[in-house]
This record gives sequence, structure tokens and C-alpha cells, in this order.
Amino acid sequence: MTTTAEQLSATTLLRFATAGSVDDGKSTLVGRLLHDSKSVLTDQLEAVEQASLNRGQEAPDLALLTDGLRAEREQGITIDVAYRYFATTRRRFILADTPGHVQYTRNMVTGASTAELAVVLVDARNGVVEQTRRHAAVAALLRVPHVVLAVNKMDLVDYAEPVFAAIAEEFTAYAASLGVPEITAIPISALAGDNVVEPSAHMDWYGGPTVLEHLETVPVSHDLTACHARFPVQYVIRPQSAEHPDYRGYAGQIAAGVFRVGESVAVLPSGRTTTITGIDALGESVDIAWAPQSVTLRLADDIDISRGDLIAPAGDAPPATQDVEATVCHVADQPLSVGQRVLLKHTTRTVKAIVKDIPSRLTLDDLSQHPAPGQLVANDIGRVVVRTAEPLALDAYEDSRRTGSFLLIDPADGTTLSAGMAGAAFAAAAEAVGAADDDDEWDF
Repeated sequence: MTTTAEQLSATTLLRFATAGSVDDGKSTLVGRLLHDSKSVLTDQLEAVEQASLNRGQEAPDLALLTDGLRAEREQGITIDVAYRYFATTRRRFILADTPGHVQYTRNMVTGASTAELAVVLVDARNGVVEQTRRHAAVAALLRVPHVVLAVNKMDLVDYAEPVFAAIAEEFTAYAASLGVPEITAIPISALAGDNVVEPSAHMDWYGGPTVLEHLETVPVSHDLTACHARFPVQYVIRPQSAEHPDYRGYAGQIAAGVFRVGESVAVLPSGRTTTITGIDALGESVDIAWAPQSVTLRLADDIDISRGDLIAPAGDAPPATQDVEATVCHVADQPLSVGQRVLLKHTTRTVKAIVKDIPSRLTLDDLSQHPAPGQLVANDIGRVVVRTAEPLALDAYEDSRRTGSFLLIDPADGTTLSAGMAGAAFAAAAEAVGAADDDDEWDF
């Protein structure tokens, strides 16, 4: 007989984020998903029921399952990103319930940065608003390959199909112009439970999947073995013991691709080449290793290698550069200005840098570029040019979300200033729309 643990071990994992404007019902949708999929513990449900009664509500407010901060409950809004884990027999899920306020856009960047799917909610009464476009743009910038448009509160518009169709058409056209590869529109009522876990009896005109059914069946590829092989060095191991007097290994987690014993590799940023003579994984020697395994590589030559260096196949190594052009989302309260000195953290490497230029700031309502803003403030998205003190081996973010991303950090107190994505912003993504029809989805 198959146990629950064995069933879950055979299922895939989907990371997804919810987003939407204020009061669109994100937390209620998440609560409904957890409640109707039987993923809420009895004591959790009892606590929510009691909290709802204390607030004068007869029915339990399912939004309280994710809105845990006192300020969130008092104001009836989401302020911070709430992460929740749940599972069905078909798939495991890690969800990030992100805030809807404009001033918390940076929180959505945090929640969606590792997501494979984004659920963007729209109030059926209001349609597509500026914050809806903002969240679609952030999802496109972060190369989230699957976007679900959940048109919520259909019960408040009498479950009218024309209302849903108009919103779905407007949003799909906008998201497609950003280069989002796949968009699925679902009419729902999170409060009443229509088309969240169970099909709605009020919308017989809709023949598509429920939200949970789509989450359970959307294709998710975790196969990083076909990607450009990248190994950021995290730690150099030299025991110098009687048992291992000459052992020298380079430990870390494979970010992408496959490494094999006997393969010729380059060490960046120096560019020196050598050969892999051994791979140690879990205390044993293996001939091959792949992402996201944590391993130790042994090399043929005693090259000067330290934490922050990148090992890649000799014929497929990213170029090292000191001039980084990127799109950043500014997440700090203090502004980012031209001429500012920062630290740039890329994988395991942190180097000194200076902001040489901020060519433009993105206006999300019409995707226009505001030229030469001089600085970026909290929640701004803009283009930056950064000069680093030492060469970095960055991939373009559109090629790899792992080795194409970086952080800008305040050297004075370690505050994260901006989250960066190297290379083009929307241009390459928009050009990839046609290719996406051929299953050419973005790399993870």
C-alpha cells in the first residue's frame, strides 16, 4: 500500500505567487485554496473562526490564514509576503501571497523572483487597473513563465460572461506585449469558492479548469541539465590531514547544467582552463553531477581559485566584464543615485562597484521610459549601468534567472538596495513571444 509520504515524493513542486490590487481578494483566494483543499489544520481553522467572531463576522474570514501580522488584520490588507506550503496528491506547492499596494511592489519582486507561476487577481467590477499592469510587468521582468489571470468577485457582477471576456482580452493583450509566454484566464469568486477548487454552478459558460486544477496540471520543468553549466565556488576544502595531505576541492551548489569527470572547464574571471579529475558528492566519488546538487569538484591543476569564482565548461563560459547593464527594482527606502558606491553580490561573489548611469525609469502604466531620472526611489524599476572593481561572469537574465541576477548592497550597513537582472528588459522577452509558441520557455 502506497503511503502519503511516498505519494508526495513522486509529485512535482510548484512555486507560485499571488498578486493584485488592494482588496482584489488575494488572501481570501489563498485561504480558500488552503481550506477547500483540506490543507488547514483544525487548530488553525478554529483560531481563524474565533478571530472572525471577535471582529463581528459570522463566517470565518479565510484571508486571516495568510494575513498574520496585527497591522494586516486591523487594516484588512496584506503588508508583507506570506509564504505557505500545502500539497495535494498530484503536486506540492509553495505559495507567496504578496501585497497589493503600490508601495509594496518590492515585496512582489521578492515573492515572484523564484516563482514558476504568478496568479494576478482582478476585481471584476474594476477591470484592469494600473496596479494590474504593474504586476504583469514585474512578472514579465522576472521571466515568470506562466501567468494566471483570476477575475475575482464574479458573484458581484452576476457571473456575467461578457464582463469576464472583456477583462481577459485586455489583460492578455497587455501581458503578451510584454512577452509573457503563457496566460490563462479563470473567472472565480474566492469568497464563495466558485472555480477555486470546485467548479462553479453559476458559470456554466466557462469550460476551463479551476484554479487548483490548473496549478496541479500546468507543466513545470525543473530540468536544469540542458542549461549552460555553471558552478559558483562557495568554499575551498584543504584538510591537509595525514589521511588527505594533498586534497584540494572546490565546494558549492551547481547552479545549472551538468559536470563530468574529464571535462575541460574554465575558471572565471581569470579565464584559466583545467580539467575535472574528480567529483565528490555525499562523501562518495561520482563521475557526473547536475543542478541543483551540492558537490565538491577536484581539478587537475593548482589554479588560484577562491570563493566567488565561477567554474564553467571551457567552450561555454560567460564573458567576464566590469560593465554591467541591467534592469533593477529598487527595494530600499533610501534612493539609488548616479555616482553612488555600492557592493554588487552575484552568486557567491561580492565586489565593490559604482553606479555610473541611470539611463531611464520605467513608467508601468504605458511602459514608456522616463529618461535620465538621476535616481531611483523605493519600488521604482529602471535601467542602470554599473562599473565593478573586479570582473564578473554574468549571464543574461533571459538566459538564466540564477546566474543573471544580482543584488546591489549599501556598503555602510549591508542594506539591500536593488534587485538586478542583467541584460535586456522587455525587448528580448517580447521578441520571444513567437518562439514561446514552440515551447521555447525561459530558463530557470
